[in-house]
Amino acid sequence: MSQHILPSLPYSLGALEPWMTRETLKLHHGKHHKGYVDKLNSLIHQTPYDEMSLEEIILQAPENEPIFNNAAQTWNHTFFWNSMIPIAQRGAPEPFGDLSVAIQGAFDTLEGFKKEFAQAATDLFGSGWVWLVQDMDTETLHIISTHNAQNPLRSGIKPLLTLDVWEHAYYVDYRNERQKFVAGFWDFVNWRFAEGNLRGEVRRAA
Repeated sequence: MSQHILPSLPYSLGALEPWMTRETLKLHHGKHHKGYVDKLNSLIHQTPYDEMSLEEIILQAPENEPIFNNAAQTWNHTFFWNSMIPIAQRGAPEPFGDLSVAIQGAFDTLEGFKKEFAQAATDLFGSGWVWLVQDMDTETLHIISTHNAQNPLRSGIKPLLTLDVWEHAYYVDYRNERQKFVAGFWDFVNWRFAEGNLRGEVRRAA
């Protein structure tokens, strides 16, 4: 039996303040994320999924069914936590290396990328995620939105960075003003994580 475990946050509960408060992070990680992990373990017990990795479950379980939804949400949240880093630890306030070159090639400028990403995050109707991804065939970067638990793995594209725009990600701190939550994201983006994903150096989920 393979028991999936809630991964620890890569920083303290107060590390993303004032953008994301301790209260929000505690609820989001300790309640929502933990809930997906616990539900997944319950659903896969004594099934063929019991011995699969999280990625294998996401690729093989029927989409939009409970096992897929809880596996994907478990994976998505782990990826989201690692997409951010406290300002004091960030080191790289902007993209660098191959990632910088790729962003300029796809969006002309960093500001052009941020504007398009923020627009996608603000405009997404309902609950979901906004991702910076790389097409595996063309190696070009794109911004995509996914609803509910969907993520890029099922489409065979490489995720580099994500922002959670489910209401529980921001409602305690910003109520219905999602655009303010989105605007603050850039102060905490972990560009080293995104660069590592681009290079294939980062294992993204437990």
